[in-house]
Amino acid sequence: MHVENPLTIVSQNKKIYELIEKVGKIAPADSSVLLVGETGVGKEVFADYIHRYSGRRDGPFVKVGLAAMPADLLESELFGHEKGAFTSAHAVKKGLFEIADGGSIFLDDIDDVPLVIQSKLLRVLESGELMRVGATRPICVDVRVITASKIDLKLLIDRDKFRSDLFYRLNVLPLYIPPLRERRDDIPLLMHYFLENYGNGKTLPVTPRAMGALQEYSWPGNVRELRNVAQRLALFAEGEIDINDLPAEIAHSGGLDVVLKKCQACFYKDDMSFSQVIACLEANLLKQALTANRYNQSQAARHLKMSLSTFRDKLKKHCILISDSP
Repeated sequence: MHVENPLTIVSQNKKIYELIEKVGKIAPADSSVLLVGETGVGKEVFADYIHRYSGRRDGPFVKVGLAAMPADLLESELFGHEKGAFTSAHAVKKGLFEIADGGSIFLDDIDDVPLVIQSKLLRVLESGELMRVGATRPICVDVRVITASKIDLKLLIDRDKFRSDLFYRLNVLPLYIPPLRERRDDIPLLMHYFLENYGNGKTLPVTPRAMGALQEYSWPGNVRELRNVAQRLALFAEGEIDINDLPAEIAHSGGLDVVLKKCQACFYKDDMSFSQVIACLEANLLKQALTANRYNQSQAARHLKMSLSTFRDKLKKHCILISDSP
């Protein structure tokens, strides 16, 4: 399947195809949407898609990066303030929710919002009313709220860092966007797409060897990282892109290469038996799989083509503790 649309959701992966179909069904609804996915997977693109295909498409679409906003300014930015509300409040200021009235607001990194702001967000969602800083009367707003989180918010609820009542208000229509390492079949399509966009008319084919390295790499920064790499390659490459043109961390990202480098000393130590060398290789393979899959045991087990129970048994055998992971 090849899915391509004006909002630059480029994919041939079944998971993304199914996700786009689901987004197409929920976009016309007016309910809150929660997008969950790692940094760089394209949550903003999906939020844009939802707004453009909703009944609010002609209204404003306000995007807010909550993680980049200073905590002491967050309330004023979101809800506005009255003149004289604080020292530097020299005039009335509309908040971003007011600016988004009649349209949609996208709150990225909702997992970074302080508890005190969470209660105010809950009020907007429940009553459609907000209170400017320093105001005495509420203001009514009609806004569809789309939020995004890089982690499962239930984990924050368990740690008393996120309000459960707010979570249930946001989680009406949850959508999970898989990381790039779970859809490696998209890597060639995305790479060619970005090279064409950034190539300024140049033809930049990628050799099978280079494409193999690109597909082997774990892409911790996901599509955003791939786009940046493609932009860099398009800037400097003059023709065919080979493995030597790739950044070092990608060109040498193969699991076996990493493990062999870590175990190099094992092969030259006279005091290590054959079984000890094999144990060292196995332990490092397990560690490499965990690192490449962000310490998700199920994904790491699939990466090594073994069952989860076998994978966990081997972790115990080599005394590898997930709790010690970064």
